[in-house]
Amino acid sequence: MKHGLQVTKSLIDTSRNGYLAAISASSYSFISLLQYFVPMMNPGGATISLSCNASERVYPGYGGGMSSAKAALESDTRVLAFETGRKYGIRVNTISAGPLKSRAAKAIGHVEKFIDYSFENAPLQKELFAEEVGNAAAFLASPLASAITGTV
Repeated sequence: MKHGLQVTKSLIDTSRNGYLAAISASSYSFISLLQYFVPMMNPGGATISLSCNASERVYPGYGGGMSSAKAALESDTRVLAFETGRKYGIRVNTISAGPLKSRAAKAIGHVEKFIDYSFENAPLQKELFAEEVGNAAAFLASPLASAITGTV
């Protein structure tokens, strides 16, 4: 995987190609998706991407440019919300949750260490479950959130 994601490498040891692969997978992919689908959506529609709080906090071992890519995704959310809102009437939001036990997290490795670190440093000291993230997404996609856009 010389030119692919290098999530297990520290940022300082990540190649240019590895860094760009992280940006492509975790940030530009959302832009590409919106370029294709937003023109087909009805005004008032909503799009949601998923990030993680590694864009704001250091998680040792979560490397390869993924933290940077998530920060880019969150910044892009605000710009895309403005652009798609003005042009198409479409909302754009991102859910940035703490570490979650998932297949993606297991592929990165160290997921238990990330969850423990987050638990020790979080205000609620509660494990995050996929259902909770799903509930947040359902709210953001619903008419209850019809004026919420550009949020992370």
